[in-house]
Amino acid sequence: MALKNLWKIPLCLGIALVAFFAAASPASAVTKLSQADAAAQLSAAGITHSSSGNCTTRSNSTCTSYEQINQSTVTGLVTLKNASKCAINVTGGTEVGHASGTYSHYNGYKADIAKNTCINNYIKSSFTQIANRGDGYPQWKSAAGNIYCDEGNHWDITYY
Repeated sequence: MALKNLWKIPLCLGIALVAFFAAASPASAVTKLSQADAAAQLSAAGITHSSSGNCTTRSNSTCTSYEQINQSTVTGLVTLKNASKCAINVTGGTEVGHASGTYSHYNGYKADIAKNTCINNYIKSSFTQIANRGDGYPQWKSAAGNIYCDEGNHWDITYY
C-alpha cells in the first residue's frame, strides 16, 4: 500500500530544494526602499546628498536618486558614517547613467560618495587594498566584503 506513494518523495524533495534555493538567492533576500524611506534613514544619520541637477528623479542621470536602493546599501553607508566619524555626502545612487550589471547602482547595490580627507584616510587605513578594478581604479575591501573603489573624484562603493 505504501509503495504506491513512493513517487511523492522525489516530488516533495524537488519542491523543497526549489523553495530552499529561491529563499537563499540574493535577489529574494534584498529589501528595496523608496526615495523617502532611504532619504529619512540617511538624513537621520547625518548623511547628506547632492547632484548636479539638484534633483532626485531616478530616470534623470543628473539627479541623485535613492529610489529602489537596497536597505543593505543604506545600512552600509550609515555604518561607514558611524565608524569613520567622517562627513558622508552621497553623489550617486540608483539613477540612470551608471554601468549596468547585477551589483549595479540601478539595482541598488552601489552608491557614490564625495571624497574628503577624513573618508579617504579612513577607507585606506581601515580596509585591505585589493587588485585594481578592470578599468585600473584602485580598490579596498572591508572585512564585510564590501568594495570601495577610488574613481578619482569620488568613491564608488558596492555593498553586498
